[in-house]
Amino acid sequence: MARSFVVGKLSNQRAVLMRALREHDGDAPDRARMEATTTRLAHLARRAGLGPLTLDELRGIEGEGAQIYFSVFDALIRSPDEGMRFSGRSRRPPLDPVNAVLSFLYALLTHDCRSAAEGVGIDPAVGFLHRDRPGRPSLALDLMEEFRPVLADRLALSLINRRQLRSADFDRLDSGAVILKDDARRTVIEAWQERKKAERRHPFLDETAPLGLVPHLQALLLARTLRGDLDAYPPWLWS
Repeated sequence: MARSFVVGKLSNQRAVLMRALREHDGDAPDRARMEATTTRLAHLARRAGLGPLTLDELRGIEGEGAQIYFSVFDALIRSPDEGMRFSGRSRRPPLDPVNAVLSFLYALLTHDCRSAAEGVGIDPAVGFLHRDRPGRPSLALDLMEEFRPVLADRLALSLINRRQLRSADFDRLDSGAVILKDDARRTVIEAWQERKKAERRHPFLDETAPLGLVPHLQALLLARTLRGDLDAYPPWLWS
């Protein structure tokens, strides 16, 4: 189960970078780094999907994938606003505006995945990839991994590149944390709701569905896998 979550995440991270390479010419050094990263992500996805691995090794592959993916994330930002640059992932607290947007979107996605798991009768606290901790929705975090790049990361980039979010839309707290101002938070939530209305064909079910419904469809497939109706959990792959 954990293997499927990791393969889905790595594949969708690669798909986001491949889409960016098709849409933008970019500087030659940036293209070279992004192309090298897509190659490495493909290798990691194959290794996660085929190799005999322990759970810790699988987590290591997921961590390496996240590190190299975010190492080129700044190249996807086209805004001229120098305050919207990205130098690396920071959490608890986010230390710059881009991380603040990502963290906020991930929180919205976690909520949706938790609701999806509960909707099909699965305990969202009992995970496979994420370790169980008191008060932590580990299974919801598992389920959201394959959606992060497409639903959250691409939306964050769209909001920044279209200049719907600017550095002036954030507050910096005394602790160093950066948070969205109220108006900016509303902008993100409205964009999130619109994004979820967009329709895509589900690669496994071969049916068209709104993106907002995909976590619920995947939770249903997860429940069917746990019951033994499916041999393996099919991750949602974006193309």
